[in-house]
Amino acid sequence: MADIKAGDVANLRKLTGAPMMDCKKALMESGGDVEKAIEHLRKKGAATAAKRADREAKEGIVASYLHGDKIGVLVEVNSETDFVARSDDFRAFARDVAMHVAAANPEYLNPEDVPAKILEKEKEIELDKLKKEGKPANILDKIWDGKKDKFFAENCLMKQSFVKNPDLTIEDLLNEVIGKIGEKIEIRRFVRYEVGK
Repeated sequence: MADIKAGDVANLRKLTGAPMMDCKKALMESGGDVEKAIEHLRKKGAATAAKRADREAKEGIVASYLHGDKIGVLVEVNSETDFVARSDDFRAFARDVAMHVAAANPEYLNPEDVPAKILEKEKEIELDKLKKEGKPANILDKIWDGKKDKFFAENCLMKQSFVKNPDLTIEDLLNEVIGKIGEKIEIRRFVRYEVGK
């Protein structure tokens, strides 16, 4: 078993924001490997999120972000309890999401929010391009699946890469916060205003 030093635990906590005991356990289980410990903590966050998916999140806040005087964003983020909604971690997450929306300008919250006719039009355009490029008909659907995922990653908030850490999607970030806080959290809706648009 690896010798886990307090400094290693503190460093992992600084990198992930996870509780000290979780950081220590993750380092012990990964034999002191920081990258594996981070991956372990991410998986734990996703598992906690899955366990809490059927819980109701009726408390929360509306976070705002103003970028100069040209872009303004409001984001509603919900939690199970008012106690969590008042916590610094929750508020920091909500503000990060609002800032991300200002920067990345998503059109939809989730892939399932994209209207079918928009997706069909996108598919039609992409398949037409692929046919003109001479791609064989038997692989067009496979290529479309990849293009569709790219479309979601560009246009759906939950699938976008987080502007402050492109290694994480907003969905990953949400799962990390759920794992850290231990309560269901969800981004309910957002609105972005930009002068002249």
